[in-house]
Amino acid sequence: MNVTVKELTPIKKKLTIEVNADQVVAELDSAFKKIAKTANIKGFRKGKVPLKVLEQQYGPKAHYDTIGALINNSLYKALIDNNIEAVAQPEVVQTGSIEKGQSFFYEAEVDVRPDVVAKDYTGLELEKDKVVFEESVVDQQLEQMVQSKVQLVVAESETARENDTVIIDFTGYIDGEAFENGAAEDYQLELGSNSFIPGFEEQIVGMKRGEEKDINVAFPEAYGAKNLAGKDAVFKVSLKEIKEKKVPALDDDFAREMEAESLDALREKIREGAMAQQQQQVDGRLQESLMTALLEKNSFEVPDGMVTNQLLYLKDSFSQRLKAQGMSLEMLGMNDDTFNKTYWDMAAQQVKGELLLDSIAKQEDISVADADLEKKLLEFAEQSNTPIDQVKKFFENDQALSGLKGQLLQEKVSAFLLDKAVITEVDPKPSEAGDDAEDTGKES
Repeated sequence: MNVTVKELTPIKKKLTIEVNADQVVAELDSAFKKIAKTANIKGFRKGKVPLKVLEQQYGPKAHYDTIGALINNSLYKALIDNNIEAVAQPEVVQTGSIEKGQSFFYEAEVDVRPDVVAKDYTGLELEKDKVVFEESVVDQQLEQMVQSKVQLVVAESETARENDTVIIDFTGYIDGEAFENGAAEDYQLELGSNSFIPGFEEQIVGMKRGEEKDINVAFPEAYGAKNLAGKDAVFKVSLKEIKEKKVPALDDDFAREMEAESLDALREKIREGAMAQQQQQVDGRLQESLMTALLEKNSFEVPDGMVTNQLLYLKDSFSQRLKAQGMSLEMLGMNDDTFNKTYWDMAAQQVKGELLLDSIAKQEDISVADADLEKKLLEFAEQSNTPIDQVKKFFENDQALSGLKGQLLQEKVSAFLLDKAVITEVDPKPSEAGDDAEDTGKES
């Protein structure tokens, strides 16, 4: 087999492959032997059809099968022999014909990983937000904790008040006729929540336990059920029970319920977690700025195959997160095509970033030591509360271990770049400061 390699672009090569005549003859004979086993030709028994007859009847099929076999048996060997690392399925772009006693030629094109040499990666000028912590975040989270422990108890009051929760039976009527889906029993309604038809909750306020009352309302013109929109209705309501919120006291007992020794200790725990999360957000934005600056100074192409693989990873990760929330891409109005179009540029930038970091690692002789791996595995064990032996067993898998080493290598390169960068601390933009406080409150 003879192979000629031509570089079409930095990310695409063309291979012209010649398979010698002996191999062509061998594969063609093999193809006819397979056909002969099942060929059904009048006047001949299966397996006993003369070759000349087979050539007349099945020549095109035998040639087609032979071409497929020759390509399958030579293409990947040609890639290996010429140290070509394909990042996507090679594409056969031209094939010759099968002629006895003649070599077989074909051409294939293959996307390859670009040979990236990073430049201008030290002394990058970056801005980093100052960590400005708002103490109100602690109060917000404490209030959320308190609200999560609120209980509904039977109210001492005999009269329904704003913010009480009532248990009611009701039936709705329009022009004296009960309408479909307009009745319920033991319906729980928080007064003041504005979750019912406008004007309904206000008329419940002041009702006594056990009282029955007709409530007159008008459905909004834009009401979802068109048969009810804009119409006047009467609801016959029976108030069965009145409940009120029992809000726990924010004291040391509450703190101990939240697994803290005291209220002061709980506040400090919340503060530390919120500040750590805000620092993580600041560090994340700095990392994004680093990669943006690095990509601006290093422009190069990446093969579509690498971007497609990254899109598959992004889509799988995104789908898993949605699934955990009981959602799917389809529920967001997306399919594979729309997802790929939406996130193609992001995936391409991520691929370029990884290639640049790998290149810098080689240029600066940065590597992952056994001690780095051991430290990371111990972190995983501590964060997941999993025995270290189980964590190590998981990473015995070659793919998982390779992924972890790649992650650690990129972290070390990023740390190197940040150490060499010129970083200026700046006051966070109002929107960013607000987002940090809001995100911190939601996620801790």
